[in-house]
Amino acid sequence: MIYTVTLNPSIDFIVRVDGLKLGDLNRMTEDFKLPGGKGINVSRILKRIDSNSTALGFLGGFTGEFISDWLKKEHIHTLFTKVYEDTRINIKLKSDAETEINGLGPVISNEEINELKQALSTVEAGDIVVLSGSTPASLRKGFYQELIEIIRDKGADFVIDTTGEDLKNALSKEPLLIKPNNHELAELYQTTFESVEDIIPYGRKLLAEGAQNVLISMAGDGALLFTKEGAYQSNVLVRPLKNSVGAGDSMIAGFIGSFSKHHDAVEAFKWGVACGSATAFSDDLASREMIDSLLPEVEITKID
Repeated sequence: MIYTVTLNPSIDFIVRVDGLKLGDLNRMTEDFKLPGGKGINVSRILKRIDSNSTALGFLGGFTGEFISDWLKKEHIHTLFTKVYEDTRINIKLKSDAETEINGLGPVISNEEINELKQALSTVEAGDIVVLSGSTPASLRKGFYQELIEIIRDKGADFVIDTTGEDLKNALSKEPLLIKPNNHELAELYQTTFESVEDIIPYGRKLLAEGAQNVLISMAGDGALLFTKEGAYQSNVLVRPLKNSVGAGDSMIAGFIGSFSKHHDAVEAFKWGVACGSATAFSDDLASREMIDSLLPEVEITKID
């Protein structure tokens, strides 16, 4: 079983405004609402590539009900912990430039924290748990490490998609997969990259520090995969870019969905690239049809 954990989910309220004028009245030309949160995105893409998952996390209020109802319609199994305060709303404002305004998220009580931990403690050896995204400001520092201890004690594997100290502290626990982008990787090691060749030593460094597989997304330069067998680079698929939200989550879903079935990291990388690219070329998360159409175009080259 694959589990996803989204500690700070949201409704993503996507708004299009032509020629935004600050300090003036603006009228939307289009708006729509979607369930948001990195782990939720992973579960939604997993469903589309025929990999079932259980979505965990904190949901509260009418906004939480919107997300729960949406996932039920997509036949995604959920085991969310109900919280007293409302799940946040994030605004994605699309005009001449794309602007994001993210909500703070609810205050989580100790009782609610314990309920989530109890739900997570049902994982078993052989399961994969995907830990994704930010944490509500009310959660104590290092909360991801508490969840990782539960997962490892149960003999399950985990994926972590976050940044900074939470990512660095997770490496020694041997995550099955991590997926920083090139900018996050540079920040992690307080350096800069001018080329793909500059990144290679740091991909190896992540493996040496404990990661089992490392995906590094590089936007218009494709993506890299590092395993103990070597380093691999994908080609860049070309379509009009529509959506940057959820592309990285889709890449993780493609990789884990494939890897959980075949344990072939290079084939999983191919699926990850197809799923991530398909979302980037779509208004919402990728459809199965788009993923299938892109999969034959993905080329993986061993570079080290």
